[in-house]
Amino acid sequence: MKRIFNMISAGFCLLAIAGCEFIELPSIGEVNAEHHVSGNRMFAAWPEGMEEAVLGMGCFWGAERLFWKQEGVYSTQVGYAGGTTEFPTYAELKEENKGRHAEVVRVVFDPLKINYNELLQLFFENHDPTQGDRQGIDVGCQYRSVIYAQTQAQLIQALKTKILFQEELAKIESRTDDVITTEIKLEKTFYYAEDYHQQYLSKNPDGFCGLKNEGIKCPSPNDGFKNFLKEEL
Repeated sequence: MKRIFNMISAGFCLLAIAGCEFIELPSIGEVNAEHHVSGNRMFAAWPEGMEEAVLGMGCFWGAERLFWKQEGVYSTQVGYAGGTTEFPTYAELKEENKGRHAEVVRVVFDPLKINYNELLQLFFENHDPTQGDRQGIDVGCQYRSVIYAQTQAQLIQALKTKILFQEELAKIESRTDDVITTEIKLEKTFYYAEDYHQQYLSKNPDGFCGLKNEGIKCPSPNDGFKNFLKEEL
């Protein structure tokens, strides 16, 4: 069995050596180098043209499954991001989480097949972004709603989409007082979660999924801009 210790600098993974079955990571041990569902890479470098999105919407098990099912998604990885400590572990998040990391999914996608706006729509439509440091029955800051933009363009798109979805909530009588608490910022540091968390619901089909779609549609920022132009004209 081939293994390589995969050094991490500022949250970025060095290239995994072709043919490796597992990658050894600080604190968490070995992570399979192949995606359990697609068989695609779990570590960079990605195929040419791929982009990354990092999203947190409560427990990362169900969130990862939501995204790996989408056409145009090359790979997904669950992990920890947004906090202040290096190389966090699941046990640390469950115990104290002093670094305030969030459970996140990194989505590697082909923007020619599924764009970032479409990922944001899936994000807002499939969890409740107004719950602060919890999501449903899962309580703790690790379950908070987050969008960690990888580029300035993603940051702008995320902020616009948040405004549009807030407007949709305001149209629902029972949700008029609900304020979106999603944390949105540029954040490129990503730490892999333990191997047993990766594609958890593929390995454990009857496992817990905390996602909930209440049927509230999330407009695309592009659609919102088009509607704005129509009103002005």
